[in-house]
Amino acid sequence: MIIGDGTPTTLTFLLAEDDPNLGTFLRAYLKGKGYETKLYRDGKSAFEAFKEGGFSFVITDVMMPVKDGFSLVRDIRKLDPVVPVLFLTAKTLEADRLKGFQMGADDYLTKPFSMEELIFRIQAILRRTYTPAKTTRPEIYEFGGIRFDVTGQRLSNADGSVSVTLTTREAELLSLLCEHKNEVVERKEALVEVWKGDNYFSARSMDVYITKLRKALAQVGDVTIVNVHGVGFKLVEKV
Repeated sequence: MIIGDGTPTTLTFLLAEDDPNLGTFLRAYLKGKGYETKLYRDGKSAFEAFKEGGFSFVITDVMMPVKDGFSLVRDIRKLDPVVPVLFLTAKTLEADRLKGFQMGADDYLTKPFSMEELIFRIQAILRRTYTPAKTTRPEIYEFGGIRFDVTGQRLSNADGSVSVTLTTREAELLSLLCEHKNEVVERKEALVEVWKGDNYFSARSMDVYITKLRKALAQVGDVTIVNVHGVGFKLVEKV
């Protein structure tokens, strides 16, 4: 069932957290907010549970026994490229944040954090994931030998023989670039439109996603994303 903003009324969260006190508290808190939550103490058991299906959202610690959070999300993304993922971690290094986004995370929350911030970030991810695409944008873009199915989040070559499934955020970013193909999309515009804010970590995250989209585009057609120094990005056909 979907409510007005597109978010399902019933969601089941997979929570992977090896700290027994924090894990138990988070599970109880999320359940109190209406999110059915199942807790796993390591990445291996979490992945085995995910393979059984039924999860709408993944929240995972990074440092865990048996299988760490990065490995867990890497394996999850092989099965489901679009399920929302939020990392929880004590790591504050920029390289770790960027690695999280490279693994396919939708957001990254550093411990200690407030429960209010956790809920706000979850709600923001859910809005991005489940809100229907704006009707003013086409559902299909065709350009330079590529075909981009916005709703299906699938990028392919013209005859469909080669295709790549995109994450929700990758699809949002590519949709924005397609809407303005051969035009410069300013960095700030993209950050506000896709990341809902302009800050340092969002900017670095966007750079990671631009790199991932370039690789995906290179697999299916003669289109690339060029940097316009000091301004933003442009989707163009290769020359």
